[in-house]
Amino acid sequence: TEVEADSSSATPSEAPQILSIAAPVDLSQFNDLLAKGQRFSEERAAREAAARRPLFALPAQGTYTSNFGTRWGVLHAGVDVANAIGTPIYAVADGKVIDSGPAAGFGMWVRVQHADGTITVYGHIDTSTVTVGQDVMAGDQIATMGNRGFSTGPHLHFEVHLPGEVKIDPLPWLASRGISLGPEMD
Repeated sequence: TEVEADSSSATPSEAPQILSIAAPVDLSQFNDLLAKGQRFSEERAAREAAARRPLFALPAQGTYTSNFGTRWGVLHAGVDVANAIGTPIYAVADGKVIDSGPAAGFGMWVRVQHADGTITVYGHIDTSTVTVGQDVMAGDQIATMGNRGFSTGPHLHFEVHLPGEVKIDPLPWLASRGISLGPEMD
């Protein structure tokens, strides 16, 4: 009975109150902020991925079988890396594809021109995975290893041409970029 007396003597300020609730807020105003945050996150992830990617890459996995120099009385203007048909071939550095397809002697090739004017040549390929005018980055797959053209077996023939079509030994050029093909095998 004492409790009843207390509750009946409650003042209006202590009694439960009914509050008016505001109309729901239009959340569409936050869509732009959300989109901006998502763009920022994607751009940041792209910058971080670019900072981690290699500047130079091995052109193909395989066995280094033939060096730069005269062979059978003719200049062998590149190096050969042998492996199975279909082995991936990668761009050694960032550049733009200037040729992709049939080529005399090579059967098929891909040529990539780099920012300094150097051109890298990937010959005897089986298939090309790039098109002329396409930008590629170091480590991007550009072709698969083949046995086309004047070839002695499935391999990649890799050349380096300095500006002005000066063909140089690819081994020191690759080595100066931290890439080794390994010991030459016969």
